Amino acid sequence: MVRAMFGRVARRYDLANHLLSGGLDFWWRHRASGIVRGWNPRRVLDLATGSGDLALTIAKKLPQAEITGADFCAEMLATARAKGLARTIVADALHLPFPAASFEVVTVAFGLRNMADWGAALAEMARVLVPGGHVLVLDFSLPRGLLRPIYRIYLHRCLPWLAGLVTGEKQAYDYLGASIEKFPSDAAMCQLMRKSGFRAASAQPLSGGIVTIYCASA
Repeated sequence: MVRAMFGRVARRYDLANHLLSGGLDFWWRHRASGIVRGWNPRRVLDLATGSGDLALTIAKKLPQAEITGADFCAEMLATARAKGLARTIVADALHLPFPAASFEVVTVAFGLRNMADWGAALAEMARVLVPGGHVLVLDFSLPRGLLRPIYRIYLHRCLPWLAGLVTGEKQAYDYLGASIEKFPSDAAMCQLMRKSGFRAASAQPLSGGIVTIYCASA
């Protein structure tokens, strides 16, 4: 269901992201890619790479690194390749076609939430990382305080309607709100990362907690 949904919105996926986030998605990827640059990896795997925006942002900051984008939706990967992401592979994040210790860094932006088993996906990320490698998860979370009820109104009432106008797929963005509500955040996500084989898990909220960057070491 998720694969088919992303296949239908692939053509206007980037436009919808930029409009519905008010352009904040550029800032979120800038912050995430800056963290990855600090790790200075040679081999990076960007899971659920979609249209390739995070992978391409990382590539600009690490021009000597080998960046591989993996996604289970061929239509999204076609968009990523058209934008210049050279290394792509159709792959299921729960069963990655890479041997153990293949990458220094694994990233996933707004994709872990859509996977059938979050813990199993994280464990698979740990498997393909070298010892001491890093994982970075960028995903939506629920803000705290007075912003939370305002954000929920936007998320469940305004966003699906606006997204329907842009993409013609309102149902896909009804799903978005429900998936964000269910997704573990803050301490719960850090605990899940530790249970999945990672250590030193940390959470860095951005934009009032609308999104969070989670980092951990293998």
